Amino acid sequence: MASAAAAIVTVPVARGLHAVPRRIRVLTVDGNELVQEGLVATINRQEDMTVVAAASTGEEAIEDVRRYRPDVVTLDLLLPDIPGEELARRILAEFPRTRIVAITSARSRMYARRALDAGVHGYLSKALPLCELVRAIRQVQAGERIVPGPVACESAERREGPLTRREIEVLRLAAWGNSNHQIAAQLSIACETARMHMKHILGKLGAHDRAHAVTIAVMRGMLRLRDWTDGSEAYRRAAYV
Repeated sequence: MASAAAAIVTVPVARGLHAVPRRIRVLTVDGNELVQEGLVATINRQEDMTVVAAASTGEEAIEDVRRYRPDVVTLDLLLPDIPGEELARRILAEFPRTRIVAITSARSRMYARRALDAGVHGYLSKALPLCELVRAIRQVQAGERIVPGPVACESAERREGPLTRREIEVLRLAAWGNSNHQIAAQLSIACETARMHMKHILGKLGAHDRAHAVTIAVMRGMLRLRDWTDGSEAYRRAAYV
């Protein structure tokens, strides 16, 4: 009978080994066979993603989503059987954690607005290089949204309404680095009112924070750089309230 000591086996600890990151599982949905082949080949060349299935119709896509549970779906909006935005709604209703990147050859903004209303996380034109699609897959998987600038502006105004004159004033003061308390003092309003204005601004613009809201407002023409760089005495005083 072997002793307990003799039964002990020393296993050397492996060094220099790293966990292999999980690949992004992608389902491609496109009614054009040539486009589909290009998508699959490009995605499968990436080290961090793989195509789990390729569907050419909406019904096939629904079956494949249920079977393979992809992380990201690249969705052609012009499918032969189901409108792309309707398919997006059906997928997200059943699998809300799935990320969807809509791609289309249509130039009308109408398609983009419909897709965004359906809940897609990214919208790209088929005219863009495939490397842009690969980048979009990574971005939506990381929790970002990819929306064309003009469409994003229209969508924000249509859903939430444009910024009011007061909200523009609040955002302009925020661009100077003023706190809610300082903004309230300058505009002679309650601090809670200033805080509520800022909350509405972030919601309307889809911004993560004040700096992001200012950036979006400048890009959309709601604010101009000179609004806080022209030496306006009123706004300079506001920074020191």
